[in-house]
Amino acid sequence: MSGHSKWASIKHKKAATDAKRGKLFSRLSKEITVAAKIGGGDADMNPRLRTAIAAAKNANMPNDNIDRAIKKGTGELPGVVYEEITYEGYGPGGVGIIIECLADNRNRATGEVRSTLDRRGGNLASNGAVSWQFNKKGFITIDTSAVDEDTLFMIVTEAGADDMETNEDVYEITVPVENFETVKKALEDAGIKTNVCELTMIPSSTVKVENEKEAAALLRLIDALEDLDDVQNVYANFDISQELLEKLAADN
Repeated sequence: MSGHSKWASIKHKKAATDAKRGKLFSRLSKEITVAAKIGGGDADMNPRLRTAIAAAKNANMPNDNIDRAIKKGTGELPGVVYEEITYEGYGPGGVGIIIECLADNRNRATGEVRSTLDRRGGNLASNGAVSWQFNKKGFITIDTSAVDEDTLFMIVTEAGADDMETNEDVYEITVPVENFETVKKALEDAGIKTNVCELTMIPSSTVKVENEKEAAALLRLIDALEDLDDVQNVYANFDISQELLEKLAADN
């Protein structure tokens, strides 16, 4: 898995920007509502809801917002009915992209995703064209100051994690879906606080992007897709060096 979680890392470094755009709470609320609708409002009995609530709390979402989102899902409060839709496409350079949406209007969501891809050098693909290049995994990050590496490695591997890497000041842990709840519980029992703890899509291989113009176009495309109201998550199978990322950030 080494290196293949690069997009997961990039994605979460963008979280602060998402919060500034006012989009993060909206995404989290939608996920909580859908999770509660599908599996009920009791987080102890609903792993998807439990994960969604944990993500909301990590983002400092107020408890009132969380409670409202749950009640909309269970029908205790009126709310919009969302449909889960996944689109697949390609960006500049043939990079594979998966776009997960929660939408109350499929036609609108499809049109906006297609238009955004077309305008920015990408294109919409058929179902299955891209998804075979990705694996659903649990992805967890923990500050290196929270626990020493050997101790953490022992806890997560014994609980069933796939891999653990150190990236700057955080540990990044990938977990098979079937072991995700077990690893989460092991960390909770050890009193170790997580920064990110979610199910995500991690590419099995990546396209290395070294051209600055192409890298900038890809990141602009991802930003444009994430700005769409119906889009919850965007995953891409490209790898950009830290040096190029820093240069692009400085230019912006």
